[in-house]
Amino acid sequence: MDPFLFATTQAILCEIDASARLGEICQQRNIQSVLLVTDPGIVSLGLHQSAVASLQNAQLACHVFADVQADPAEAVVLQAIKLAQQLQVDAIVGFGGGSSMDVAKIVALLAHPATTQSLADIYGVNQAKGARLPLIQIPTTAGTGSEVTQVAIVTTGETTKMGAVTPLFLPDLAILDAQLTVGLPAHITAATGIDAMVHAIEAYTSAIKKNPLSDLLAKEALRLLSANIETAVSNGQDLAARQNMLLGAMLAGQAFANAPVAAVHALAYPLGGHFHIPHGLSNSLVLPHVMRFNQSHCAHLYAQLAPLVIQAPLAGSLNHDQLASQVIHAIEQLIAALGLPTSLQAMNIPQDRLPTLAEDALLQGRLLQNNPRPVTLADALAIYQAAF
Repeated sequence: MDPFLFATTQAILCEIDASARLGEICQQRNIQSVLLVTDPGIVSLGLHQSAVASLQNAQLACHVFADVQADPAEAVVLQAIKLAQQLQVDAIVGFGGGSSMDVAKIVALLAHPATTQSLADIYGVNQAKGARLPLIQIPTTAGTGSEVTQVAIVTTGETTKMGAVTPLFLPDLAILDAQLTVGLPAHITAATGIDAMVHAIEAYTSAIKKNPLSDLLAKEALRLLSANIETAVSNGQDLAARQNMLLGAMLAGQAFANAPVAAVHALAYPLGGHFHIPHGLSNSLVLPHVMRFNQSHCAHLYAQLAPLVIQAPLAGSLNHDQLASQVIHAIEQLIAALGLPTSLQAMNIPQDRLPTLAEDALLQGRLLQNNPRPVTLADALAIYQAAF
């Protein structure tokens, strides 16, 4: 066995309606004042109200920063940091999707009274130093797994993003409460669910840091997600399916936080950067095509995932390559059954922009080094053409 280091969130609470006990949870942790970081959509739906009410009922100071947008820009992150500093809060709660939780991570770090670093200082791997404020993460989508990852992504230009990676971003507590996901539209449930499945698949095939713990988590994540995503999409009120999706997304997050994602994400990021396609949908659009590209190098691993993805009984005589092909076909069928777009053309992406997308994908060296098969510029272009 190769040596490995596995790091994850200190504590996880998986409980329906747990967010309504946030005040009690904070009291137990000697927290007196909180900045809740979220987005306008959460506020318009009132999803945060029970958490805010519980903080107020516990006589804790609660302030809400609700200006987080998808793919948050540096200016938004800096506004949140400044507000936390001005209010002198002693804890940060990330409440929402991956963007809100990513902003919360950075705020908890850079709003700490003793910090000497700027936002620009922490970009890269393990550049962050010092301490952070107590951090609680509460996801409202079953997708990103950001509540258990060491990464925060910030939009730094019109089409460019930067990541900060540090164990300091692992929160003190992650709360998984399916009640918060009940109102999520079907198309968002579908796209974020496929995003979580991508995390599990890429962690299981990661070239560099794949390890026994990440494998266990990735497989259980994929089992939960595959078995529940169609129910969660077709019947959004099904709390059991919703809770299973949240748990599956978190397990996938733990897996890829330790065995990092690869070419699917590398090719998805330019779609978001240039055409503002949501991250989960970007992953979904390229997933089958990247898997088909990788098949020659990891068919045996895809074959091991077959019982978790394919609902029908498997023939005992199939070899690894045949099973891998069935897995990819099953995923394509699932994406279509969920009603998600299945081509770049369907997203109105001009074909003459594919070379630019391929060039940008090759800039994602941090991700591509994890891919089981090396990716050249010609390879990236061919994958986009297959997805077109």
